[in-house]
Amino acid sequence: MTTPQGAVAPGYEAVRDEFAAIAAAEGEDYSAQLAVNVRGERVVDLWTGPDVTADSLVGVFSATKGAAHLVVALLVQDGVLDLDRRVADYWPEFAAEGKGEVTLRDLISHRAGVVGADGGFRIEEIADDRIIAERLAGQRPYWRPGTAFGYHALVIGALTGEVVRRVTGRSIQQLHEERVRGPRGIDFYLGLPAELEPRFLTTQPMRPTPEQLAQLQANATGPNSLTGIAFNRNHPGAADLQELPNHRVVRELGPASVGGVGTARGLADFYTAAITDLLKPDTIAAVGQIHSVGTDIVTRNPQAFGLGFISAATAYPVLGQGAFGHAGAPGTESFADPRNGIAYGYVRRRFGFPGGPGPENHGLIKAVHAAATAA
Repeated sequence: MTTPQGAVAPGYEAVRDEFAAIAAAEGEDYSAQLAVNVRGERVVDLWTGPDVTADSLVGVFSATKGAAHLVVALLVQDGVLDLDRRVADYWPEFAAEGKGEVTLRDLISHRAGVVGADGGFRIEEIADDRIIAERLAGQRPYWRPGTAFGYHALVIGALTGEVVRRVTGRSIQQLHEERVRGPRGIDFYLGLPAELEPRFLTTQPMRPTPEQLAQLQANATGPNSLTGIAFNRNHPGAADLQELPNHRVVRELGPASVGGVGTARGLADFYTAAITDLLKPDTIAAVGQIHSVGTDIVTRNPQAFGLGFISAATAYPVLGQGAFGHAGAPGTESFADPRNGIAYGYVRRRFGFPGGPGPENHGLIKAVHAAATAA
């Protein structure tokens, strides 16, 4: 077992112990980082695994959506975007095929029904938000918009990003760099600069046990199912989801749904900035307010979405009401808990079972919360 490195503030020793226990259970090739800020102060800064340092960059997959939708929240806060206006008011081509009444609020809460495209996307297309948006403008929805919600896993950033581009003339990636990341030096990139490539560690595929493999096979869906379309398995040459950030074109363009690259420190610092510097109290309350809750018809799992963010307080009931963030496929988790002043970032290099937010986050978050609220 690799001994975790880094440090914790006094009172957070239980978090270090929990992280060490996870590393022991996972085995020699477990590579992960954990960073936590409480009321703006770094209280947890841990990492472990072969080749991993505190500065190692990894693909954060859907945690990228947090960056995308912080940009949208800022534009709503500025009065540039109106959540209750129709998407087609900003982007006329989107009205095709019965989507004319979809509002920005519908879209950002995963209710629009355009989770993918007939025929799917090549890797070069998945990497390019402009191409995705152009394809989906003319796509017939896969359900009547507004009647249900389903995770727009690989495309939501492109859809909301096109609205942003039509209004501001700037991409989500540019605005993230100009308004959020760049001024604060946050280690969370939507478009990884070439000079930072030496810090990048490739994502490693899941290694399921025979029992886990049997479970995955039992729950498998077809490539032309709603789930298959949403995760782009309906393209005959589609890239494996687990390999997406390993393609340089994805890292370079930083698609706003899944293409972000960062560190655990970067994710924690991002959410610290969101709740201490960037968003006003009313906006913080709005993005954390649940808009879509129940069974997600794409993933077929229980879910609760706010405005582009996942309700972290629903996923982890120990957290304060209104906590918001976004997980990522390999096990990544990231969120802000405004009521308790917590900003949390966790990344891992190898895909964990069963995919999505790693179950190990439950123990880590309980330990963080206990330490942060012990006074």
